[in-house]
Amino acid sequence: MGLQTYMKNGVPFIVMVIVESGEVGMITLGKAAMNNGMTNLVYVVYYNSLGTLLLFPFFIFHLFRSNRPPLTLTLLLRFFLLGLIGICFLQIFAYAGINYSSPTLATAMGNLIPGFTFLLAVTLRMENLDIRRLSSQAKVLGTIIAISGAFVITLYKGRLIQMFSSVSNVPHIQLMSPQSNWILGGIFLAITCICSSMWNILQTATVKAYPDEQTIVFFFCFFGTIQSAIFSLIVERNPEAWVLRPDISMIAIVFAAVFGSVFRTTVFTWCLRMKGPVYVSMFKPLGMVIAVILGTIFLGDALYLGSIIGGITIAVGFYMVMWGQAKEKYTAVDDFCVLESSTARNPLLQK
Repeated sequence: MGLQTYMKNGVPFIVMVIVESGEVGMITLGKAAMNNGMTNLVYVVYYNSLGTLLLFPFFIFHLFRSNRPPLTLTLLLRFFLLGLIGICFLQIFAYAGINYSSPTLATAMGNLIPGFTFLLAVTLRMENLDIRRLSSQAKVLGTIIAISGAFVITLYKGRLIQMFSSVSNVPHIQLMSPQSNWILGGIFLAITCICSSMWNILQTATVKAYPDEQTIVFFFCFFGTIQSAIFSLIVERNPEAWVLRPDISMIAIVFAAVFGSVFRTTVFTWCLRMKGPVYVSMFKPLGMVIAVILGTIFLGDALYLGSIIGGITIAVGFYMVMWGQAKEKYTAVDDFCVLESSTARNPLLQK
């Protein structure tokens, strides 16, 4: 009984902390690689190419051992769109934004995704908005607060906060290069959040139509790699930019491929099945704390008062949106139980 409780509660908590730490580490390594001369376009193409190669054997093994639903042209088109939005647009904009700003801003802006997803779902009439309900009020107010925090963290820096001064003499790669443009980075990261929200909605619809996660993940990476490679080869025509060197760039590519394409996807799928989407999303603000620590200690990232105020504001808005979503689910369950009880007491309602 104790082992079952640990597997149900302890293991998901531990692996989600590992995932958030690894995700920030992946972003930080990517930033270091770009500061070392690699462009965001080359980085995205190389790490997704390696990730697709790593996923290919698992996909082939999955084909032979499972009775998956048949693939149709409509499904392949959905996989194509998932790759276009989730890799070609999302990741290229994301690492462009990180290149102009910092991993701390990237992880903070990532908490806007639930709010943007809610706005898109309401706009597309995929979700009903009843402003009289407390859950809807929480989601609307939380979205407004989170977006306000994004404006603060992007437009206001404030005074410099000195942290970990005792390790200032440790050699590191300077994170904020002279050509950095914080506001432009924030705009790119906001576009990334919108793309991520669109991808979440399309992915949810795709999984419902084709409940085979391994096939979806492989084709998503496969199509996205091809699309980003074509786009990057058109934009980045300097042959020297595509030369891989045995330095931090290669480490970043291998880590992103192994962690981002294989481990993270597997853990997310498992935790979603074990604990649900609300539990998984609750760990997102943890990434801001980890990003501040890693960026300050290892990469010399500057921490400003505006980042702290904006980050806290975004986290408050994020948790309000998540609370509203959880409240709606519990309300739906309660309404269903009441309906079942009423039906049991009044058999005529079943006719």
